[in-house]
Amino acid sequence: MTGPTPHPQPAPSGPTGPTAPALRVGLVGYGLAGSVFHAPLIAATDGLVLDTVVTGNEERRAAARTEFPGVRLAASPQELWERAGGPEALDLVVIASPNRTHVALATAALEAGLPVVVDKPVAGTADEARGLAALADERGLLLSVFQNRRWDNDFRTLARLLADGALGEVQRFESRFERWRPRPKGGWRESGDPREIGGLLYDLGSHVVDQALTLFGPAVLVYAEADVRRPGAAADDDTFLAITHANGVRSHLYVSATTAQLGPRFRVLGRDAGYVKYGLDPQEADLRAGLRPAAGRPWGEEPEEMWGRIGSGESPHTGGGTPVPTRPGDYPAYYAAIAHALRGRGPNPVTALQAAASLDVLEAARRSAREGVTVRLPHATPPHASDL
Repeated sequence: MTGPTPHPQPAPSGPTGPTAPALRVGLVGYGLAGSVFHAPLIAATDGLVLDTVVTGNEERRAAARTEFPGVRLAASPQELWERAGGPEALDLVVIASPNRTHVALATAALEAGLPVVVDKPVAGTADEARGLAALADERGLLLSVFQNRRWDNDFRTLARLLADGALGEVQRFESRFERWRPRPKGGWRESGDPREIGGLLYDLGSHVVDQALTLFGPAVLVYAEADVRRPGAAADDDTFLAITHANGVRSHLYVSATTAQLGPRFRVLGRDAGYVKYGLDPQEADLRAGLRPAAGRPWGEEPEEMWGRIGSGESPHTGGGTPVPTRPGDYPAYYAAIAHALRGRGPNPVTALQAAASLDVLEAARRSAREGVTVRLPHATPPHASDL
């Protein structure tokens, strides 16, 4: 089992340390992903500077100027490619535009010689993700995928518990990313057009599948149910996935916008004990509220009453188990790792091939839900017979 990449240690002083010039970052897209997640986290990272924001929306351009005085604005990504190789070339391009544009923009950036971070999902298919990985390797460039929820507080806590063997052999992993949004908000994320790569399977499902594979390794069997529940909705808004991992662990993953009573974020059942955790990591809510990570200021912490509990034989709601202090969430660690990787001082925190493995599962889930079958992933090692 593996956990999330730890927060990188500060680089020593020298040509690749803190005295080196900051790496200049161009951000393509300033909607939810760009303005709430990427821009604030880039700006908060030592060694990175938000140089240029690409958006043609005047309201978003004004918002970017307000929060980041002095940031350059561009109307088209082409302006970034044209700067490549010149004195104003960027050191990194971050793609936070709608899903349908990810592959084309990442391809253009890599062909221009620019390292790239792409928001999840990196592509609509695993083959496209592997094609991007091959192009990045051919050009000798970084290509990373923003899977920020590997740095959620609950995920970091669970990873530590698993590393310590606190639950014994894990048998079942339940993960829920549920919301109560009875009326569709509209926009491309809820579009039924397959070209938009919308719906919860590819949105929140990208997170819960990545977490499951990171914790428990490759999937061999996938079963899914995907429904459109809300009047006026066009894409799946209530979806369930069951994964059998090669090591025999079963993951049950729920993503929904129609959940009137929210379940536990995690329920993990081991041979010796279980861990139950309610509530979402606070970082997204804090970023949406305008709070920003800064050195010396607490970040990603939650109150004691939100801690999960570990134990056996009782429900946490009847006092069963022992509270487990939740590790602080640490989204800033992702871009700190990116800065180190660009300077040759650490690994890529999330590779395109890892994202492709998640897309294998999402594609299998889509087929499973459509055809009502359980899908075996090709080239997967079957689990032990007793686990089937």
